[in-house]
Amino acid sequence: MDQGIGFAHFVQQTDMVGKAVLLLLLFLSLASWYLIFTKAISYRLAQRRVDTFLERFWELDTTEAIGSLLSENHPRNAFADLAHDAFKAVHHGKSHGLQKLAAAGGLSEFLTRALRNGIEQESARSENGLTILASAGSAAPYIGLLGTVWAIYHALVRIGLSGQGTLDKVAGPVGEALIMTALGLTVAIPAVLAFNAFNRRNRLWLAKLDEFAHDLYVLFSVGEGESRSTR
Repeated sequence: MDQGIGFAHFVQQTDMVGKAVLLLLLFLSLASWYLIFTKAISYRLAQRRVDTFLERFWELDTTEAIGSLLSENHPRNAFADLAHDAFKAVHHGKSHGLQKLAAAGGLSEFLTRALRNGIEQESARSENGLTILASAGSAAPYIGLLGTVWAIYHALVRIGLSGQGTLDKVAGPVGEALIMTALGLTVAIPAVLAFNAFNRRNRLWLAKLDEFAHDLYVLFSVGEGESRSTR
C-alpha cells in the first residue's frame, strides 16, 4: 500500500492537464534556479573585477594614464566601460572638434550624454533574466492552484460516480491537489526571494556607478585629481 501512494503514483494517475501543469512548474523551477546560480556567480565575479579596477584607477596620476589602464583591463566591467566611454568622448571632442550633432552643446554636454548612455546600458544589462524570476514568482502559485482545482474536480467526479466519498476514491485526487499547491509555492518562493535580492543589488550597483560617473565628469570636465569619492 505504501508503494502505491508515492509521488510517482500521483503523476501516473493525473491526466494531460495535470501533467501539463507539472511540466510548466518544472520548467519555471529549472529556469529560476539556473538564473539564480548564474547571476549570483556573475555578480560576484563582476564585483571582484570592479574592485580591482577601481583600486588601480585611483592610483593613476593623470587622466592620460586612464587610456593605458583601459587597454590593459580585461575582461571589461561596467565601471571600466563607463570610464572608456568618458575617455573616448573627451578625446573625440579634442581630436575632431565639437561640430557634429552628437557633440551639440559643447564638451560638457557631450560627456554627460556619454556617461548617461553608459549607465542606461548597464541598467538594461543588469535586468536581464529578472523578468523570468518575476514571472515565476508571481505565476507559479496560480499555476499550482490551477492544478489543485483540477485535482479537486477529479475528486468530486469520483465521488459522484461512486456515490460515496470513501478514502480510496478521493485519496488520489486530493493528494494530487496538495502536491500541486506545494509545487507552486516551492517554485515561487525562491524566485521571489532571488528577484528581491537581485533588485536590491542592482540598485546599489547602479548607485555606485552613478557616483563613479560623477567622478569621471569632474575629472574630465573640471580637472584632474579633484574627485576621489569612489574608492
